Amino acid sequence: MAVAFVSNADCGRHDTGWGHPEHVGRLRAIPRALREHPDLFHALKHVEGRHATVEELSLAHDARYIDAVRSLVDAGGGRLDTDTVTSPGSWDAATAAAGCVLDAVDMAMDGRASRSFCATRPPGHHALSARAMGFCIFGNVAIAARYARARHGVDRVLIVDWDVHHGNGTQALVENESDIRFVSMHQWPWYPGTGAAEDRGPHGTIWNVPMAPGLPAERYVCAFLQAVDTATSNWAPDLVLVSAGFDSLAGDPLGGFTLEMPDIDRLTREIASRAQSWCSGRLVAVLEGGYVPERLGEASVVMMEGLGARDQGPGSA
Repeated sequence: MAVAFVSNADCGRHDTGWGHPEHVGRLRAIPRALREHPDLFHALKHVEGRHATVEELSLAHDARYIDAVRSLVDAGGGRLDTDTVTSPGSWDAATAAAGCVLDAVDMAMDGRASRSFCATRPPGHHALSARAMGFCIFGNVAIAARYARARHGVDRVLIVDWDVHHGNGTQALVENESDIRFVSMHQWPWYPGTGAAEDRGPHGTIWNVPMAPGLPAERYVCAFLQAVDTATSNWAPDLVLVSAGFDSLAGDPLGGFTLEMPDIDRLTREIASRAQSWCSGRLVAVLEGGYVPERLGEASVVMMEGLGARDQGPGSA
């Protein structure tokens, strides 16, 4: 089973400034960590992802909003909201982030790589249809879920999100699709203030798992997996998308969860094992938060190992 590492150099052109939590050093930490594991590096299928088209972005976003983002970037950049900064390279970065995930979906569906890890930025799970939010410009995972259904005829998509912040944007962009299910475990109360357990969405397809900070890591892992199992009871997805937020790790400055690397490994392997039984292993993991670059890089390596990259032959560039 091929495991792909999907990235695009343009994701590094999103210049938020080194004082911003979501800076380019986060992305650079991943290949740096990979270089310390040459066997894993060579086992992965390395893919330079493409850019999403405006039509593809429109699967989840209002056309006027897309135009506004492009216009702001073309004018030299600026703020889309209090937290979300753009620069002259941000359009190329944001379309590359979304496009990498779409390429990973294509590979999962046509068999070139059943599993992928997308090392991309800006993140996406807070972006709304017509509004940037929380460092996020376009909803990469939500776009991918809709793309899988529109392009590949996928019937059922499961999205799981263990970022320390509620994936409010993802929820808003998919909750009206009765065949897309979304599970989000997140700190509560915390930014962005959404994600109450009783919020199940209009079709009952949302499972929010609000958790207090500072709990033993096992509590988070068990709560998350229990919610995934509840969401998939008598319902098997054809594709699994993972919003991999590494701000759920202990010590992250923007969260209070206590996960460590063995917990990321367990979460990855548990979800990958379920994906194998549900849909022949079709799984796309997408980087979301994580604001200690060295920890983010290490966790990314752990996740790629957990996806089974070492179990395959040498990858291709």
